[in-house]
Amino acid sequence: MTAAMLHRSRAFVTEAGADVTVLTLDDRPDYAVLEDRLRADGTIVDGIRILNLWDWLSEAHVRHAARHVPAATALEDDESDAVRTHDGVTRSRTRTSDGRTVAVDRFRPDGSLLLTDRQENGDRHLVLYGRDGEPVRFWKSTWALYRYWLDQLTASRRSFLVVDSKTAARFVHSYRREHVVTLHVLHGSHRRRGSAQSVSDSRRETFEHAGDYDAIVTLTRRQADDYLADGASPKALFVVPNGRAERETTSKTAHVRGRGVMLASLTKRKRITHAIDALALVRRGGADVTLDLFGEGPEHEALAQRIVDRELTDTVRLRGFERDADVHFADADFTLLTSTSEGLPLVLAESMAAGCIPIAYDICYGPADIIQNGRNGFLVPEGDIEQLAERITQLQRMPPRAVSELRRRARATARRFGDAAVTRRWGRAMELALEGKRESDAGESAMLRLRHRAGRFKRRVQRVLGA
Repeated sequence: MTAAMLHRSRAFVTEAGADVTVLTLDDRPDYAVLEDRLRADGTIVDGIRILNLWDWLSEAHVRHAARHVPAATALEDDESDAVRTHDGVTRSRTRTSDGRTVAVDRFRPDGSLLLTDRQENGDRHLVLYGRDGEPVRFWKSTWALYRYWLDQLTASRRSFLVVDSKTAARFVHSYRREHVVTLHVLHGSHRRRGSAQSVSDSRRETFEHAGDYDAIVTLTRRQADDYLADGASPKALFVVPNGRAERETTSKTAHVRGRGVMLASLTKRKRITHAIDALALVRRGGADVTLDLFGEGPEHEALAQRIVDRELTDTVRLRGFERDADVHFADADFTLLTSTSEGLPLVLAESMAAGCIPIAYDICYGPADIIQNGRNGFLVPEGDIEQLAERITQLQRMPPRAVSELRRRARATARRFGDAAVTRRWGRAMELALEGKRESDAGESAMLRLRHRAGRFKRRVQRVLGA
């Protein structure tokens, strides 16, 4: 999700000339270093800045609230507290009671008190302090603090707030401002795994408040249809896929028949075990195939052992992480996608752009929106390892002319996901969301005026009747 968001931000700058501010809410202390690294490797470019809430609060000159701001007593040292430091300076102190957080103190890089957060008897108080130690402002919830921050950043200017994080989206539905257009992007399935038409717990709040955003954006038409069928009522719903950089992908050498390349994090959700077991079946059938797996993750050791157990050490190789691993698609024959779920697996478009044939489980969502079975790749029933192996074998037995036609169609499909085309779709979605917001806000204003008039009329009648 983060990679897709940063890629989209870069495309907004390079394709549309827009300025993008990436907002973050976590309290990691090294965002300046992170931004430098992302600029150095080209992930972000001029026109993009990363702005963290806590960095902003530390550096901004926040005006004193008009009302009295009560200060909290700073936490005294306690060995049971969770203390986080950076460069030798305490940055936060967290205290818990019965497994529940009851108090947090946050500090600036110079060690001065930044904010106290207290929870007691169901009430919450977050107090911001100036560098002189005096209380400046306070809020009764983190959501109120977030809303204040957004108000300061947008400063009544027309702004588009695109929310990728499902966690952040939970508070954004409560942020309604005339000058801010809110769009929430669904990067994953909204459904509970294994249960059609059952919304997952992590998505339920945003699902039920879909109409509080100015627009919902899904990556695929299939998910958009399911979202509505499951009962969501968004003001507007757009389908905009993740984009890809349109760069030259032609290999100086031909695609190596039988060579598979797979890009995936080594996690249980990616089900790399299915790919390994499928390769074992293919080799058992006599086909000469290999698979290079690029990625890292907690399942590395278990997968390495599985490769040994299946006697595939010369067939399946764990290659680790490579920043530009997608270049290997250029001379690979096929790629596999065995995940349990996705939003829109851009890796399929990347492989197809290079003429590498995708063989993917037909999961929610993505593969069926990209792959036409047998024409530009292969779809396999979810979890069917035997059919996965059969499609790999089928590809090896196809005549060269048929394979070349598959590759041609795959490349043609991938063009739909180029940054220029996708950015145009984003522009149209934002334009329509803005138009819808204006119409909606105008309707709400008219309704409020009618209510006020009705209230005045009612009071007049009551005065006349002596009620």
